[in-house]
Amino acid sequence: MSEPAPEAMTPAPECVSRGNPARSSLLVAAAVWIRDLMLAVLIAVLVILFLYRPVKVEGTSMMPSLYDQERLFINQFSYRFGLGDIQRGDTVVFWYPEDTTKSYIKRVIGLPGDKVQIIDGYVYINGKKLTEKYVPMRYRDDRDWGPKVVPPDNYFVLGDDRIASNDSRAWGFVPKSYIYGKAVFVFWPLDKAGKVH
Repeated sequence: MSEPAPEAMTPAPECVSRGNPARSSLLVAAAVWIRDLMLAVLIAVLVILFLYRPVKVEGTSMMPSLYDQERLFINQFSYRFGLGDIQRGDTVVFWYPEDTTKSYIKRVIGLPGDKVQIIDGYVYINGKKLTEKYVPMRYRDDRDWGPKVVPPDNYFVLGDDRIASNDSRAWGFVPKSYIYGKAVFVFWPLDKAGKVH
């Protein structure tokens, strides 16, 4: 008795439904966009926490450069890790030497080793008159101070509104270890947004 011929095998129809290709690519694009957005937010948070820090100006001692209630970013990284030196003219944020629970913002005028003197409201560094375009005449006062030499690892700081500023003329020098940031960018209000000079 002969065996029956084997039946021809036909492939089974595919069971996977391909769905709508346009909808599938839209979902993939949305997922990629959400992932990229979350990554960007994470990077922004890390940058703000570890490199830049938002602070609020309280008071008028830095007018006309900075106004009361302005919000700005300070770079708290460069001074701390030695990536930049504190320079004359930098606007810095520091712990107030007479009460380290408070922060002040002022401009660096005298560097370690400088002989600082103020005559009729004009600053002299090592005998040479300092050009201060950031202090308009109506913000200048006529008080004298010094001469005094800035000690090592200390700085002499002044507010730009010399008439209204509580600064190194009143309470002395700022230790380098108290300075924790450099003002770099005003972000609020928007009409004042820009680099700090």
